[in-house]
Amino acid sequence: MRYPSRILFAMLLLSPALAVAIDLQPNDVVAPTPDRNFFTISYYGTENTRLYREGSVVSAGRYENPSINLDSAVVRVARSYDLAGVPAISYVQLGYGSIQPAGTLSNAASGTGVGDLTFATAIWPYANRETRTYFAVAGYLTAPTGSYSNELPFNYGENRYKFDLQLGFQKPIFGDLNGMIAVDTMWYGANSQCGAVCLSSSNASLSQKPLTTVQLGPVYKINDIFTVGASYFYITGGETSINSASQNNTVNTQRFLLSAQAHTAIGRFTLQYGRDIEVANGFFQNKLLAIRYLTEF
Repeated sequence: MRYPSRILFAMLLLSPALAVAIDLQPNDVVAPTPDRNFFTISYYGTENTRLYREGSVVSAGRYENPSINLDSAVVRVARSYDLAGVPAISYVQLGYGSIQPAGTLSNAASGTGVGDLTFATAIWPYANRETRTYFAVAGYLTAPTGSYSNELPFNYGENRYKFDLQLGFQKPIFGDLNGMIAVDTMWYGANSQCGAVCLSSSNASLSQKPLTTVQLGPVYKINDIFTVGASYFYITGGETSINSASQNNTVNTQRFLLSAQAHTAIGRFTLQYGRDIEVANGFFQNKLLAIRYLTEF
């Protein structure tokens, strides 16, 4: 079956957005101690290949052997505090990165620049440190401040607002083994300057339905230095429309993420590796690698 290029490019747009989904690290649901400052710098890279449409691989023309690589550095500054008697934390985050098409997409221009600015606040309506049981609510707002050109098919900035609401819960299962589950939904503003991405010679309007992610898995504290975790993700929704015409590309993706942390005298180091398990619509993520360093100041 032949698929319209416009539909495939709208699916292509989703790939960078999914690559920066809100993945929680081990113990992110644990309430922080108030009145502390945190600085985090991260490297984040993904390799995406094989385009899927309704569960089947698209292998014709430019999608015969496609590849999209994303590399980015992200800086985050956070402050924990007490808000009306409950723990809370807020942060601001900014990235710089590059999206590089390769393979049969190598003739497309890459996109490099500053990412969109993200603000986030989380509160813990319930935080029992004695029983190690936590329930958190977080809100994320991303503003369209990043690099974007309507003449490029790939952009590190998205030229649209995004808002995400996330709920997280963590409690012990047995001994130092904890269970974590989080659910979030992301809402998108419109991109009224969707030119090259939408295969339009003039500006088109791109809209997207909410995208919901469920992530769950164990977190195990080996000792006072090392902690490991594993997460399973199910992502659904996010269908796009161009000039109000639905692209019929609802996301139904399953993936996993493995994490290892080392708490040292100079800060916390985190290494994460993951990949997709199953994709219905969009590009298959062959590899996700994240390296993070967090310190207090």
